[in-house]
Amino acid sequence: MTSSERINQLTDQLNHYNQKYYQEAISEISDQEFDLLLKELEKLENEHPDLKREDSPTHRVGGTITKEFPTVVHKYPMLSLSNTYSEEELLEWDERIKKVLTDRPYEYICEIKFDGISLSMTYEDGYLRKGVTRGDGTQGDDITTNVKTIRSLPLKTSKQAEKLGLGAQFEIRGEGFMPTKVFERINEDLIAEGKEPLANPRNSAAGTFKMQDSAVVASRDLDCYVYQYLSEDDHFKTHEESLLALKKAGFNVSDSWKKVSTIEEAISYINEWSDKRHSLPCATDGIVIKINDYAQREELGFTAKSPRWAIAYKYKAESKSTKLLGVTYQVGRTGAVTPVAELEPVILSMTTVKRATLHNADEIERLGISIGDYVFVEKAGEIIPKITAVDEQRSSNELFRQKVEFVKNCPACHTELIRNEGEAAWVCPNEKGCPPQIKGRIEHFIQRKALDIDSLGEGKIEILIENGLIEDAADLYSLTFDQLLGLEKVHVDELTGKARKVSFKEKTVENILKGIEASKNQPFSKVLFGIGIRFVGQTTGEKLADYFMNIETLQNATFEQLIAVPDVGEKVAQSIIDFFKDEDNLRFIEKLKVAGLQLEAQNVVKEVEGNALEGMTLLYTGTFKNYSREELEQKIAANGGKFVKSLSKKLTYLIVGESAGPSKLAKAEKLGVKMISEEEFEALVSA
Repeated sequence: MTSSERINQLTDQLNHYNQKYYQEAISEISDQEFDLLLKELEKLENEHPDLKREDSPTHRVGGTITKEFPTVVHKYPMLSLSNTYSEEELLEWDERIKKVLTDRPYEYICEIKFDGISLSMTYEDGYLRKGVTRGDGTQGDDITTNVKTIRSLPLKTSKQAEKLGLGAQFEIRGEGFMPTKVFERINEDLIAEGKEPLANPRNSAAGTFKMQDSAVVASRDLDCYVYQYLSEDDHFKTHEESLLALKKAGFNVSDSWKKVSTIEEAISYINEWSDKRHSLPCATDGIVIKINDYAQREELGFTAKSPRWAIAYKYKAESKSTKLLGVTYQVGRTGAVTPVAELEPVILSMTTVKRATLHNADEIERLGISIGDYVFVEKAGEIIPKITAVDEQRSSNELFRQKVEFVKNCPACHTELIRNEGEAAWVCPNEKGCPPQIKGRIEHFIQRKALDIDSLGEGKIEILIENGLIEDAADLYSLTFDQLLGLEKVHVDELTGKARKVSFKEKTVENILKGIEASKNQPFSKVLFGIGIRFVGQTTGEKLADYFMNIETLQNATFEQLIAVPDVGEKVAQSIIDFFKDEDNLRFIEKLKVAGLQLEAQNVVKEVEGNALEGMTLLYTGTFKNYSREELEQKIAANGGKFVKSLSKKLTYLIVGESAGPSKLAKAEKLGVKMISEEEFEALVSA
């Protein structure tokens, strides 16, 4: 047998054993025998690297060192789900579904919400080609080498995958997690070695997936439950069909899902799993309820942040009593002062909690807390710790209680705090001179959702401010290599007291300057969000960028023009006007212009061709002979039309190309929207 034949034989054989063990719980071979075959394959592949197959099980072992994880834009956005803790709100959501579907029958799929890290896996020609983190929902990190270490995830789809309707090109979504037993085993080893144990399975999984050494990742036995299938083609009509096909094709789909016909049945499922979920191999944080039929999903549509056809029910958070040791205060980028409870450490949801938010002065007053009290603390959404009440049974005598009084002055710059009418927060008005506000605005500017300069994290902004190198985010663009090289500071962690040195070494400085330069290519909408106008979030920034197209037009917009923008109310409009009245803000914008940032939307019409489409709204589906998607949008705008992103009764035309989605065509027909071909569109603009 030749080396090539033996490599192929071993690859097929070991993949078969993996499939049987991880998907069917059948062990056809001992661990020792498996390891011997794997070592033989590794040896042959090292001798003949050109013969190593894409689906080789040695990818599971890792060994690749990845120094950087490139950012990848998701083909399909990974939206978050709206959530609730109340059965009453589930019933209200169900009523909204009924209203849109006009009392037509529908079904729900109920699934366990596993608590890990959301992943997107892309298969091309049947091979796993890309694994990406959720990131901000629009873009994430390419961690393909680490995703390939997940033994339950096929590196190559089975022969029956195409027969089942999956196709050769598709994307799946799943929840990557660290099994509880693995987490406990790792912590036992770390403690035995005198090292700090891992905090909790979720954080451990997230950290492991971002490790540079895939061999270490492989040793941690991460797993993934697959819960979604996506493709350009409509292979399936329902979510149920896709889950069954994925399972039969060898993907790790949890058997815990259930199809139900009513919201009452969904609530029964929630109650059934309230305790049962603790028997699962990983942490969970709720139940997801989804419309089963894909055509009905498209009809229900999306909000800016989440699908209308799905909702997450969160179980009541675990609550424990612990002692309040003190209250400290944090100042945010907008000047809002937030009280933080310092607590005697307590374990909640497998995490040690030492601090909890107290939100604002009103919450302190409502709770009536005093230093030394025992308080109930829980994790909101099983993530953020908060205090819910005083434990009257354990708290000290009234005579000895030191009541918590909200501070009168800023804890950072000592300016007297103010409270705007109708707002809960006390605010430091020293916007230009308060260090945490300056630092917070710059950190907001560099975050992933804004200018995405991630090489400037981990306390580096603080060092730049302290050394007088920057006063605002625009100053980042004038930094030089020589200014940065050699800077360092020792940071002490507030919670653990551990010291950590932050240094600007040669490679670090190169990455920082590279990241700053790359940020000049971020679109206008991200810059607009990054400059930090109060009440202008990511979605509002996108809508303002689409509407006004450049910073000058936005700067000169009237109150009436601003409130005409969808989702821009009076408060947001006034905040925008106030921002551009400030001379310091205008100087800041001017510095960004000089630095070369994108202060104009990239889809601005450079040349007007005509007004044949004036007053019309258009959308497209499929692919086109003469245009890319971007070119088609530009053509619409150049002829006075408005390109929109969703199908509605108000749409003037749906332009239909090749491989158009059948469900979109069916919806357009149902809504009475006129459909035109690429040729008809060209005739329209030429008229």
